Amino acid sequence: MRIKVLLLVIATFVVFFALPVYSQNAETELEKLNAEISKLNRCRDSILAVVEKIKLDQLKTQLIEKGLPELKNGEELICHSAFCLVYDEEHEMAKWTAHIVSRDIVTGGINRTNDFRIDSLIKTGSSEEEDYFLTEEKQDGTLKYDGFGYDRGHLAPSADFRWSATALSESYFYSNMTPQLPAFNRELWADIESFVREYVYNNPNQDLFVVTAPVLRDDLPKQVRSKNNVSIPEYHYKIVVDLINKKGIAFLVSQNNLDYPIESYVVTIDSIEKITGINYYPKLSPDEEFLIESKSDISLWRTGIKKNDVAPLTKAEMPKNCYNTVEAKQFYDYPKNVTICGTVVGTHKSRKGHIFINLDKSFPHQIFTATIWKSNVINFSYEPEVFLLNKKVCIEGKVKDYEGTPSVYPENEKAIRILK
Repeated sequence: MRIKVLLLVIATFVVFFALPVYSQNAETELEKLNAEISKLNRCRDSILAVVEKIKLDQLKTQLIEKGLPELKNGEELICHSAFCLVYDEEHEMAKWTAHIVSRDIVTGGINRTNDFRIDSLIKTGSSEEEDYFLTEEKQDGTLKYDGFGYDRGHLAPSADFRWSATALSESYFYSNMTPQLPAFNRELWADIESFVREYVYNNPNQDLFVVTAPVLRDDLPKQVRSKNNVSIPEYHYKIVVDLINKKGIAFLVSQNNLDYPIESYVVTIDSIEKITGINYYPKLSPDEEFLIESKSDISLWRTGIKKNDVAPLTKAEMPKNCYNTVEAKQFYDYPKNVTICGTVVGTHKSRKGHIFINLDKSFPHQIFTATIWKSNVINFSYEPEVFLLNKKVCIEGKVKDYEGTPSVYPENEKAIRILK
């Protein structure tokens, strides 16, 4: 027993006095390892910087070879690392910008830099901060901002360059900005930009060629309080081309007409060329030009539940005294029946037997829903969830607000008219 106690004392003594040595050795070893990690990180950062430069050079070469609009006499091409532009001195903004949405955005994770600054490559001088708001230092040292009511809206979006710190930062040159109303810049226009990126996310082996621009006219109003009298565009457009699959699409949007989903602003590239007089892809063959520039089917650009979404019907497509799905909201709690028309893009029959019919946009982004309760299904000579799918219909009823979505509740098949 005494021997066991003695051994325990000796062991405790050895461990106690050995700990500082072990601790000192461990500290030294950790310092060495941390130094090695720092060295590896620096090496990694250097390699990534070289990789980024190579990718930017490749994209720039592709853009210049395939993705630039035709230059007119007197126009100067300005190219940064990831986008090119032609600057219009009269309006103090780009006549157009062109860039490639790279497949690298799928893994990109760089955040906004907000380093707005003058574009030094514009020889005549680009627009600047004082074209969008004025600042005044108050007595307490804080700044007072005097805004003009417009955002500094990107043409080539910063989020399209989230894979490259260089390219993302350069997207904040004022040459890449136009005055955009907040509702335009932050909502509908942002939805269109997201649409483009969503395509790349769903097709990660493809890049997209994009041209974005304001529609410039001689009679555009000026921001008279701005330093350079920058113009205020009424319309902006975005042109998107997938050269691999030979398809194109364009959007033309007024800053003051934002009530409709993006499907309502789809146009052909040909139509934009007629408005602006610019040949956007002069290197296309005649066959490629026809395939890419004369068609504008948004369903070819979508997958999943959004694939069947369509634009709300126009007045010309509907009978008299009828309204489309966007107009339905104005009839919340209106005491009389109204008729709402649209395309049935999605249906669902619940376990309880209720039938939900979505017009123009599918669940969960629906903008109008008709609900047939189970008790009323017997009043239909057909299966509504099957028969009505993909048909253009007009549905009569009182419009109710169901969690922000206009809804009607047809009780029999006479309340639903099928359009030819």
